[in-house]
Parts: sequence; C-alpha cells; structure tokens
Amino acid sequence: MTKDFTCIICPNGCEIRAELQDNKIISITGNTCDKGADYVTQELTAPKRTVTSSVTVLNGELPLASVRTSGPVPKERIFDVMAEIRKVSLTAPVEAGTVVISDVLGCGCDVIVTKAVSRS
Repeated sequence: MTKDFTCIICPNGCEIRAELQDNKIISITGNTCDKGADYVTQELTAPKRTVTSSVTVLNGELPLASVRTSGPVPKERIFDVMAEIRKVSLTAPVEAGTVVISDVLGCGCDVIVTKAVSRS
C-alpha cells in the first residue's frame, strides 16, 4: 500500500510517498531533505499537532484571547486538550506568553496566550 503526503515542515512542500507493507514503512521517496522523511515517519507512527484556540477574557477590550500549545500533542488527544482549554476563563489584562494550563493532560507542553488583551 502507498500513502501520499505533502510535507509541511519547510517551504519546499515536497510531495512524499510512503510505501507500507503490514503497517511497516518499506520506503519513503520524494523528500528533498531528512526532515521530510522524519515528518512522514511521525505521521505514520505517532502523529502530533499543535493545538490553537481561544479563551474567554472578562473585562477585556476583546472578548477572547488566542492560545496555543507550546508544542505538539498526540493527535488522538486533541479533543481532550480542547476540552481543557474550554474550561479556562481569564480576566484582563492578559499578557502574551502567559501560561494558562501547565503540562496540559501530561502531554509535556503548556497552553499559552499568543495575543495580549488589555482591560476595557
């Protein structure tokens, strides 16, 4: 079986093909650097994603502040991480870089604010 990927690691956007047999990687072709092969291997064995969202801000000039995880989390935990983020409410002022959830669900990364929100 073959699976095709477009690499998102660098601006080249290589079209990469992985050949699988019995759920094991037999070959990876089309990548112009090692990062592409690493990306496809991760996608096939343990896919991860950085989660971005927003949280409610009380008394702010904006009603929401954008947040993201400080690193990727296992793809199968995304909805669990989003459930934790939905529980968060902040009070303005909010500074960019503020950690709002430390080590979210033990995934090894924090949820941090990416946009400051001043008090209204």
